[in-house]
Amino acid sequence: MLGSGAREHAIVHALHREGGHELFAAPGNPGIGQLAQLHRVDLASGPAVAYLAWRLRVDLVVIGPEAPLVDGVADAVRAAHIPCFGPSAAAAQLEGSKAFAKEVMRAAGVPTAEAVAARTPSEAAAALERFGAPYVVKNDGLAAGKGVVVTDSFEAAVAHAQACFDAGGTVVVEEFLDGPEVSLFCVTDGTTVVPLAPAQDYKRALDGDQGPNTGGMGAYSPLPWAPADLTDQVLAEVAVPVVQQMAAQGNPFQGLLYCGLALTSKGPKVVEFNVRFGDPESQVVLARLATPLSALLLAAATGRLAELPSLVWSEDAAVGVVIAARNYPGTPVIGDVISGLEAANAIPGVYVLQAGTTVNQEGELLSAGGRVLTVVGLGPNLAAARERAYAGAASVQLQGSHYRKDIALAAASA
Repeated sequence: MLGSGAREHAIVHALHREGGHELFAAPGNPGIGQLAQLHRVDLASGPAVAYLAWRLRVDLVVIGPEAPLVDGVADAVRAAHIPCFGPSAAAAQLEGSKAFAKEVMRAAGVPTAEAVAARTPSEAAAALERFGAPYVVKNDGLAAGKGVVVTDSFEAAVAHAQACFDAGGTVVVEEFLDGPEVSLFCVTDGTTVVPLAPAQDYKRALDGDQGPNTGGMGAYSPLPWAPADLTDQVLAEVAVPVVQQMAAQGNPFQGLLYCGLALTSKGPKVVEFNVRFGDPESQVVLARLATPLSALLLAAATGRLAELPSLVWSEDAAVGVVIAARNYPGTPVIGDVISGLEAANAIPGVYVLQAGTTVNQEGELLSAGGRVLTVVGLGPNLAAARERAYAGAASVQLQGSHYRKDIALAAASA
């Protein structure tokens, strides 16, 4: 397992839950280290990752973050004849370049927001004036979940575009899509596409969808309010056409296609694609997956998804609450002591996944990033799962930390 966040902890947790596996992670985090043997490796170096995998005699490499995928690490692992879950560098451009993703969607006839790829400030300003408020400006490249601004302020939109240009990048300006957002993960071996359970995440930092965008402050699954045919519709209109288009272009997509969707008044439209498990949605989706995750990932990596039986899902609901460090999503304060995890993990139906954490010489767990923990609560319905997740969050002590209090509130109250 490559990576060190709560997404990777969720994947390792699911694999550990199956039993019977020897698990390795690089670099991992203290929480992952309780379940897997940790190793050091340069995540950007395909040869280094491939050599580590060969030396450890692993049966499967799972790449968590997007950057190693865009850097071609999966290509190097496959070249060493080791099964790998994650797309090639060429296919990973679906996330690495939003302009590329728009071109693929256009060719595949996939519904998405109208967009303009702007290479100069004047082009960006013209596109913003054309689409009007709310303004949507996206860094065309990878930005670790922080490259998108949605604002009613023309000045703020122009400023974000200028910041992207100043950093040497380009931007994509899009029309705003109305309606609730949904995340649907689809596992594919390049031919067969298998959807996972839909989830909804919360991007804004504060309750009521206020404050700046973040990498995600929480999520829940299932979605009782979503149309019954949503998954089938997205599979038919989005995921399968994109996988087929990528194959037709000579860049077959093998791994996880994350479809970020807006359920607009005109039907589902794609907001963005990612090429790996999303965070924080993975924490709740994998909590509900009853089919062994190892079998699913290995089948995708070896071209045998069509042989896999239908996925089985727990009837439980899952709610994930992200605990963030002081000043997140600005410059987070790190190095504060974290306590209370044992108490949280002792609550029935609750477990804590670590993200931005480290351990000092005294063995104390410290904050080491913006999003520090995800507390997952499972229950027979969303209300029960919410109650457990927030009981777990209340048990954690981290000076100055904050978390949203309204994750899954509307859905649980409906």
